[in-house]
Amino acid sequence: MQKTLKSKDYERLIGLLVATREKAGIRQHTLAERLDMPQSFIAKYEGGDRRLDVIEFIAIAGALGADPIKLLRDFLAGKAPSSPRKRG
Repeated sequence: MQKTLKSKDYERLIGLLVATREKAGIRQHTLAERLDMPQSFIAKYEGGDRRLDVIEFIAIAGALGADPIKLLRDFLAGKAPSSPRKRG
C-alpha cells in the first residue's frame, strides 16, 4: 500500500472534507477556531502538505456538522467531491 499525500484516493478524501466545509459556508479560519487549531493546520491538510489521522478526520467532520461515517461511506462508494478543486 502506497503511503503518500499525493495519492488519488487521499486527494479525493480531502476533497470531500473541503466540499463539506464549503457547502456549510465555513471558512478555514472559522473551522480552525472550532478545532482550537491554527488556520495553517486546515490549509496544510487541504493543500496536501499534511496527512490527517482518523481522530482528526472525526473531529473535523464534527466541527463541520457532518457525520464522519456518512463521509467515509461516500468515500468508499467512490463519490467525488461536490465542489471539485484543482490540486497542484
